[in-house]
Amino acid sequence: MDAFKKFLRWLEVDRAVMFAVLSKVWSLFAAPITLLLIAYFLVPEVQGFYYTFLSLIALQSFVGLGFYIVITQFASHEWANLSLDDAGYISGDEKARLRLISLGRLVFKWYAWASAIFVLLVGAGGYLFLSQSPDPGISWKSPWFFLVVVAGLQFWALPFLSLLEGCNQVHTIYRFRFIQGIISSLAIWLTLLWDFGLWMAVVGLGAGLLSSLYLLLVFYKNFFQPFFTIKPEEGIQWREEIWPMQWRLALGGSMSYFMVSIYTPVLFHYHGPVVAGQMGMTWQLVAALGSLAMAWVATKVPRFGILIAQKNYAELDRFFFRTSSISMGVISLGAVLLWLLVYGLNYFEHPLAQRLLSPFPFGLFIAGTVLGQIIQCQTAYLRAHKKEPFLIYALVYGFSNGILVWFLGSRFGAIGASAGYLLVMSLVAVPMASYIWIKCRKKWHTDEPR
Repeated sequence: MDAFKKFLRWLEVDRAVMFAVLSKVWSLFAAPITLLLIAYFLVPEVQGFYYTFLSLIALQSFVGLGFYIVITQFASHEWANLSLDDAGYISGDEKARLRLISLGRLVFKWYAWASAIFVLLVGAGGYLFLSQSPDPGISWKSPWFFLVVVAGLQFWALPFLSLLEGCNQVHTIYRFRFIQGIISSLAIWLTLLWDFGLWMAVVGLGAGLLSSLYLLLVFYKNFFQPFFTIKPEEGIQWREEIWPMQWRLALGGSMSYFMVSIYTPVLFHYHGPVVAGQMGMTWQLVAALGSLAMAWVATKVPRFGILIAQKNYAELDRFFFRTSSISMGVISLGAVLLWLLVYGLNYFEHPLAQRLLSPFPFGLFIAGTVLGQIIQCQTAYLRAHKKEPFLIYALVYGFSNGILVWFLGSRFGAIGASAGYLLVMSLVAVPMASYIWIKCRKKWHTDEPR
């Protein structure tokens, strides 16, 4: 047992990482079951609508403007002087406490407006886009509008969760996400078994929303109480402190859609819902693997912020290189295993193979995702400094990826889209992001204590 505990410590596995990994392992376990149920209960055209729904909901990035990243980073710096008492209230340095409350009040109000804008614009825009489908027999309108409303409410809950994560409540947050993932998966499976079709998207997201409300309104009731009863006269100065980082994240965040979610809508528009469904199911598997590997780094971001606030850069770098190396090892091994699984499904002519992309475009996508993990680790490190140096990178990468995926995907289908993704990732994204990381790390750590 002692040897096993030492092995876990060597892998930098604490309780937060454990629940984060369990959450991702559950996703990898649940995904094949969901895929099998979708393949059995949904015709290929409805599958295409389902994954196109999810890609359109991802348009939240245009109204979210990357603000959730700002929340986590700024909260972690204030939390260096704060803690939770036995009753769950915030205690510690009063100035830091008031600044944290000021930050929370600002972002809660901002996300309320952003959620309303999302529901109105994406609801109407998605309706117009989906109306172009040549499959009028599919009943998609009611599920779509209910999905947009539920997604808007879930979007409003995002700043509350980001604030908790920034306040180093990562163990509880990732335990919650693990349980939330199980609840959402079970809800989706039951909806499919009861033959409710596209309503599975609404039920799955709705189950996640209800669990979020329980965490915020019951479990962390005392934590959030001062955010609604205290109005600090002085606190976070949005224009001087947050805006310099946020406007860069906003522009960069507007490009994130073209980095991760454009593939399914392009294939839906040019090649129909069947190919779009294959793309959506493939991307869900690839994204689940990337999310699993990122657990080692994502759970450490609040710790990064605390070490930066203390200017303990030596420990920061040791911690970062250790966790990011493990993350890269996990995604590399997982990529090989996942590709072999897809190859095996095709080799043995399993029916599920027809619901995924073939091994060649699947391999191109997963190779690009492994390279992209390098950038994910680099951005987590630099943004923990409460700065956003990736604006130009995000604009160049998002624009070039969007153009190339559209150009090649519209003409050559999934192979073109996957080739465009890998080309941009290997020739543009990784070299550019690595240059920024090396330059900023050297520049920002010149004041390291001797």
